[in-house]
Amino acid sequence: MLLGIWRDARPVERLSYAVGTALFASGLVHVAVLLVTGWTWMGPLSLRKAATFGLSFGLTLATVAWATSFIVVRARKLLLGLFAGASVMEFVLVSMQAWRGVPSHFNFETGFDTAVSMTLAAGGGVLILTTVAFTVAAIAGTRRSTPAMRIAIRFGLFALLTALGAGAAMIARGVIASRGGDPQLAYTTAGALKPLHAVAMHAILVVPVVAWLLDRSAVRADVGLRLVWSTVVAYATLIALVAVESITGVSPLAPPIAAAIASVVAAVVLVAVGAFALFEGVRRRRVR
Repeated sequence: MLLGIWRDARPVERLSYAVGTALFASGLVHVAVLLVTGWTWMGPLSLRKAATFGLSFGLTLATVAWATSFIVVRARKLLLGLFAGASVMEFVLVSMQAWRGVPSHFNFETGFDTAVSMTLAAGGGVLILTTVAFTVAAIAGTRRSTPAMRIAIRFGLFALLTALGAGAAMIARGVIASRGGDPQLAYTTAGALKPLHAVAMHAILVVPVVAWLLDRSAVRADVGLRLVWSTVVAYATLIALVAVESITGVSPLAPPIAAAIASVVAAVVLVAVGAFALFEGVRRRRVR
């Protein structure tokens, strides 16, 4: 399956896959360093941030390149190039600051640190603008896609915009607090939206993969479409619940009982449909 994706990809998509793989591998290297050295996983100075940026941006870049291959996009090379460049820049600058032992965001101690913080914010803006362009393209046109895949890609891109919007809100709140003379408050207030940012970011991978597997299985198209809609509703429910918890200051580890039950049900639906799609997709491939 993966070889088929690589074989059918355009050059700019293959480049994005390669860059995404390199970023993901760099994230794994930072995880290994943390495990071997025993360095702290907590706080704005931890290498954990470099690890999470490498893993998340690597996975997201490759996913966006793959998902947008199913839609008609004008200036595809430019948009994917900008998305890839911003992803690399974010990872490199965050990693550099982590190895320097200084915060990467909300750091205005020196002119250099200020430039880094502002560049990271600008990179986030590029990611938002390119994702908006991809979302508009997903609404307007498709290529080689089924109704299930169209729904999955559109939802995934909207969820990615939600994640990037949460990231922008985190930066804005943190900058205001830091400029107000309380850097510690900047990390506390900005961090409240991290769960929403994390959960929403990877819907662009989960839902389209489910649709892609079902499209390649023996499952009837109408059944597959209903299953994809079930995945969309379940994932949207998780995003909504986490958003409410993040905005109201409720810990994701201690939600109200009703919210906890709804989260568990949504997670069970995602796992069940995902497992079924994987089983059916692999079985159809073996039969062929």
